[in-house]
Amino acid sequence: MFDPAQLRTFLTVAQTLSFTQAAHRLGLRQSTVSQHVRKLEEAAGRRLFARDTHGVELTEDGEAMLGFARTILEANERAAGFFTGTRLRGRLRFGASEDFVLTRLPEILEGFRHAHPEVDLELTVELSGTLHELLTAGRLDLVLAKRRPEGPAGRLVWRDRLVWVGSDRLRLDPHRPVPLVVFPPPAVTRARALECLEEHGRAWRIACTSGSLNGLVAAARAGLGVMAHTLGMIPPGLVRMAPRAGLPELGGVDFVLLHGRRGSAARGPAEALADAILAGGDRLQLP
Repeated sequence: MFDPAQLRTFLTVAQTLSFTQAAHRLGLRQSTVSQHVRKLEEAAGRRLFARDTHGVELTEDGEAMLGFARTILEANERAAGFFTGTRLRGRLRFGASEDFVLTRLPEILEGFRHAHPEVDLELTVELSGTLHELLTAGRLDLVLAKRRPEGPAGRLVWRDRLVWVGSDRLRLDPHRPVPLVVFPPPAVTRARALECLEEHGRAWRIACTSGSLNGLVAAARAGLGVMAHTLGMIPPGLVRMAPRAGLPELGGVDFVLLHGRRGSAARGPAEALADAILAGGDRLQLP
C-alpha cells in the first residue's frame, strides 16, 4: 500500500521540518519531495503535515505514520541485506554528542549491530566541539553532533531550537547576573548562550561547569541556574523558562552527521550507520 520511496521522503521531511532541506538530503527536486508526500497522504487518506508560511509540522496522523514508516523501511532493508548477501566488516569509530544519552539512539545502534554483526563498533560520547576536533584529527570515522558555525556543513539529521531550561521553582532576579549551568569549552551550547547574553547586554555568571550532562542536569534541578538546551531533548525534571524571565532567544540548532577521511577502511560501515541514523532521526528526541 505504501511506497518505500515515499515513506523515506516522508521521514526526511519529518526530521528536517523542511521540504527544501529534505530535497537537499535526498538529492531530489523540491517538487518531487512535495509529490511524494502528496501521494503518501492520498494513499493514507490522511493529512500528514500541516504547512503554512511559518513552517512545517507533523499532524497527529503524521506522528502515527512515523512508527509505521520506520517499521516498513527497516523490514525492507533487512530483506535487501539478506538476499544480496552483502556483509560489512571492520572497525567503526563513532562519536555521538552527549545530548543523545537519554534518547533512543541506543535502539538505532542496537539495530545496526544486529544488521552488521561483523562490524566492531566503538562509541565515543563527548561534547560536540570535542567530537569535531577528534574527527579532524582522524580519531573518529563518523560523528553525530551539533553543527558548528565555522565547521563543515555535514548531512542534516534533525533541526531544532535551543531554549533556556531550569527548575520550575527557579526565579531569576532581573537586576542580578544570570546564573549559568554550562559545559566547558568548546561546547556549542555554552558559546551560543554567552554570545546571546553578551549581545543583549545581560550580565551573567557561571554557577556550575561540568563535562557531564548528568552533572549539569543535577545542578539545574537543584536551582543553581539555567542552561541552554535543545527543545526536543529537555531532560525530565527541567522545564523551559517562561518569557517573563527575560532571557534572549538562542535560535536554531542543527544536528549533523560528519564523515572522517573518505579513503578509510571504515567507509562502508560508516555509510551504513549514517543511513540507519538518518532513517531513525526522529527517535533522537525525548518522548
